[in-house]
Amino acid sequence: MSGHSKWSTIKRKKGAADAKRGALFTRLAREIVIAAREGGGDPETNFRLRLAVDKARAENMPKENIERAIRRGTGEDKDGAAFESITYEGYVGHGVAVMIEAVTDNRNRTVADLRHALTKAGGGMGELGSVAWQFDRIAYFSFPASAMNYDKAFELGIEAGANDVLEDNGTIEILAPVESFKLIADALHKANVQPEEAELRMSPKQEVELGPEETVSVLKALEAIEELDDVQNVYSNLKVSDEALAALEAA
Repeated sequence: MSGHSKWSTIKRKKGAADAKRGALFTRLAREIVIAAREGGGDPETNFRLRLAVDKARAENMPKENIERAIRRGTGEDKDGAAFESITYEGYVGHGVAVMIEAVTDNRNRTVADLRHALTKAGGGMGELGSVAWQFDRIAYFSFPASAMNYDKAFELGIEAGANDVLEDNGTIEILAPVESFKLIADALHKANVQPEEAELRMSPKQEVELGPEETVSVLKALEAIEELDDVQNVYSNLKVSDEALAALEAA
């Protein structure tokens, strides 16, 4: 399992505190608004919206919140601020590169918050293109091996256009080109497999390996950035070892 996925799994196991659930719903709603605005309000024909709605349902977001966000995106509901989706580039400590996806109604506030967080982490904001070349955008799925064994998952993934299918510690991961996302999602749905993660994400071309203490320090910095109100996703080229994750869980 990739380091990013291991880190995501640990965060899920820790569970979201009640105080953070409202912030989570806000992020999910913003993603739905952007998706509906760009591709329309029908999840059957707007795959980005379908993905956003599936994520919201998986987090038990109330149906009325989801429907309200869709209406805001399509313009039926005029209440609330106008959001835009922006990707920022930068570095945290020890030269680790980061790609930060944000949804904001105030660019100046978002940039100020990110600049402060990155500087505090020992890094800084990067110019456009300074970090992006180190990442590829991919389609990513993960689900328990109990839902489908590796051989069947491998066959399904490769037939639908995946580049690789991996299994580690009871979890199966499918990595694919962006254009294969819908084919794989539909194939999993047809096979009655509900992914724990199904998204388009940034994947580093090469990873930076640090010692356990430095890795934990960077992971904590990444978590602080993820908790900023306008931030949707944070991707890095940090290689996360099992030793570092064990130290983090024990902290």
